[in-house]
Amino acid sequence: MYYVDEQIRNLHRIFDQNARSGYLRLDLNENPGGLPEEFIKTVLSDVTPEFLSQYPETAPFSKALAEYLGTDSEHICLVNGSAEGIRYIIQAFSSKGGRIVGVSPSYFMFQIYSEMYGRNFIRVSYEKDLRLDLNKLKAALTNETQLLILLNPNNPMGNVYTMEEFENLLEIAKKKQITVLVDEAYHYFYPETFLKYALEGEHIFVTRTFSKLFSLAGCRLGYVAGWPGGIKVVQKLCTPHNTNAFALKFASELLKNPDIIESLIADYKEGRAYLIQELERNQYTYQGEAGNFLFIQPKTDVQMIVEKMKEKKKILIKKYLDVGKLGDCLRVTIGGRKYMEQFMEALLEIDL
Repeated sequence: MYYVDEQIRNLHRIFDQNARSGYLRLDLNENPGGLPEEFIKTVLSDVTPEFLSQYPETAPFSKALAEYLGTDSEHICLVNGSAEGIRYIIQAFSSKGGRIVGVSPSYFMFQIYSEMYGRNFIRVSYEKDLRLDLNKLKAALTNETQLLILLNPNNPMGNVYTMEEFENLLEIAKKKQITVLVDEAYHYFYPETFLKYALEGEHIFVTRTFSKLFSLAGCRLGYVAGWPGGIKVVQKLCTPHNTNAFALKFASELLKNPDIIESLIADYKEGRAYLIQELERNQYTYQGEAGNFLFIQPKTDVQMIVEKMKEKKKILIKKYLDVGKLGDCLRVTIGGRKYMEQFMEALLEIDL
């Protein structure tokens, strides 16, 4: 008898069509400017046939990354984008029918992976004023809860947790023996981090990616940080050679060039400052405490703006419906100033 897992058959998924070439891409929180072209040419200059024909060697980069983070290789696991690490943590640290708690809205793959493996994903929703009621989040952490998932900053809401708030949640999680996963995909757009808790404690993971600030979304590279015992479990789920040689090569060179990282951060800050200044000057309401994205409340119709941005201005942005007090919103990726100028010019022309 042919068999198909009903859990997978009935899973609702939406896949990107990927027809995005030639557009200003402000829809997926990538860096629209990317890395400096000269840096890319330099990194690629010594690529050889042997480099392409052999399986990637992860040990040298794992050691370099661990040193960059102030730890050792036993505390990290390289993954094919942080989404892969998130999937493995959900798979390994919760059971079928197990209770997972997360906030909503958030990165959609948390719920997708939970449903994929038959977990019970409990959503703690934001309030109408777009504030997260931490008391509701704490109340959701029952004795049956196996995994708590947080983002800092959270996509798409842009909120962050203070150290005091996180330590309070962590204390509850320890008492109830709940594993904690903190996704820090947008860490470099917000300097506070909970990495030390993952490196110094147990039953805490932090996931990060090289797709956002580091501008390597096309290469697919991320990592999981945590206690050695937990990292060994995650590694057992990884396929052989799950990261690619180009990703490792570019990421390795970036770690050796902190000036490029600092330049990327500076470009982002300049773009964000300009965008917020222009939104306020033109009396737009927006939301986003941290991260390389903002919710913007338009003056006219959201769907019309998204369509005209694409058709007339070759700019891709996203729409979100019923975002608390803001109602229907645009979600826009923040890039360097020249890209934000291009977006604002188009917005002021269309949103009339």
